[in-house]
Amino acid sequence: MPKPNRSEPTPITSALLREWTLPSDGSGTVLVVGGARRAPGAVLLSGIAALRTGAVTLQLAVAERHASGLGLAVPEALTVGLPETGNGAVSRDAADVLADLVPDADAVVVGPGLTDADETGALLDRLLPLVPSHVPVVLDAFALGAVGNHPDLAAPVHGRLVLTPNTVEAAYLLGRPDTPVEDHVDAAVEIAERHRAVVSLMGVVAEPGGRVWRDGTGHVGLATSGSGDVLAGLVGGLLACAVDPVQATCWAGHAHAMAGQRLVPRTGLTGMLARELLDEVPLVLVELRVG
Repeated sequence: MPKPNRSEPTPITSALLREWTLPSDGSGTVLVVGGARRAPGAVLLSGIAALRTGAVTLQLAVAERHASGLGLAVPEALTVGLPETGNGAVSRDAADVLADLVPDADAVVVGPGLTDADETGALLDRLLPLVPSHVPVVLDAFALGAVGNHPDLAAPVHGRLVLTPNTVEAAYLLGRPDTPVEDHVDAAVEIAERHRAVVSLMGVVAEPGGRVWRDGTGHVGLATSGSGDVLAGLVGGLLACAVDPVQATCWAGHAHAMAGQRLVPRTGLTGMLARELLDEVPLVLVELRVG
């Protein structure tokens, strides 16, 4: 298969990020949708990550049985319960509840903790057309699998979409789920073109048209469970602050990686937890801003 049209990756460095100045004051509302019966904590990780980057209002939408508990765990958030299917997945009928929340959002994150690909696809089919035309969307986890199987689902948010796949999810987005993703740059560029989205894949950020950036500060410890939920929330929080999607994705990826670096002396590469990244992110952002 021919290589996708692409430029050579631009290194993501602290100096580059400082050229893309972040707002000094927080702003914006983030809506995070996910949290099926078996994975309510994913929404917690994404939501707190969004607040850590400067979003000032957080809305969390999760399976009904977890809404009260999550509201106590994240008292900073408005928490809404969503209807469930018999197997504990968030139901497609959740779109009816979310219709009241989406108009107030400045960024929407969908996917953390969702568990049923078919139900997730049906939910996206109903939900994404409701997102106002100026509001960016981040898709993660099972939402990526649904879009990989049915690319037209994301059509209502083309041009304002950010995808945050791991390598398994990237293979689905490429339409080749049985073929391992080996070249992260080529894969990210192809996904960006295929889905008209900014893509963050294993430290590589690509946008439609072939421009690509690469961050070399990540490490194996960031493969810990829940780390991707944190990254999706960081992107959503920056988008809610009206940061350009490419810049938001590069900033989020670098902050995520540097937070992991800060933990290594205390946890090693294999002992860190995703929740520990959350406390490091504000410190990383302060250091990056002041130089």
